[in-house]
Amino acid sequence: MEPQVEQGIFAMITGSGAVVQIVLIILIWLSIVSWTITVAKFLQLRRARSESDEFSNIFWETRNLARVSDSSARLSASPLARVFQSGYKELSAISQEQKATLSGAGGSELATVERALKRAELSEAEKLEGGVTFLATVASAAPFIGLFGTVWGIMNAFHGLSSAKNSTIQAVAPGISEALVATAIGLAAAIPAAIAYNYFAVDVRRFRESMEKFTEEFLTVAKRYLAA
Repeated sequence: MEPQVEQGIFAMITGSGAVVQIVLIILIWLSIVSWTITVAKFLQLRRARSESDEFSNIFWETRNLARVSDSSARLSASPLARVFQSGYKELSAISQEQKATLSGAGGSELATVERALKRAELSEAEKLEGGVTFLATVASAAPFIGLFGTVWGIMNAFHGLSSAKNSTIQAVAPGISEALVATAIGLAAAIPAAIAYNYFAVDVRRFRESMEKFTEEFLTVAKRYLAA
């Protein structure tokens, strides 16, 4: 029974008009790309979460910025580690300048470190959000693209009915069923993309909040580091 259903759907797709087939190709392409992004983004965020937890343990247990930098250099997928590396690089440069000029720490030095941290935050947020916007676009646009294919197919079906000898439901039903496939595929592409977008959006927001919190904590540590 299932093979017959699959053959029937395939026959409807291949038997539909050129415009509907183009719509179906677009929807299938959108679905494939969105699934690819979903899998890649899931793996990326899972690794980022794991390495960020490891970095947090290293940062709070070590308490030595130089050793934290050495230990976290390998954690390339962790947004927190990347933010720390940017801040520590700027902090080390300022510290070297202070030693060379024998000057004390001032507000401008901390402001420089803060700007480095904020730049790193923005860069990491862009990496985390990469592809998520595309999922939102698919979730919102795919049903309308499918609906366009359906409306076009139904228009052609009724246009053909006007020239048919027997104006019965049997004459128009095949065309309508073929057109409705576009809406079904549009929904099939949109629903997983919407679920994935909402899931990833929550994760990205949590990462952004954790980076903002870490920036504040790092600035507190940096102030003591420069005053030492």
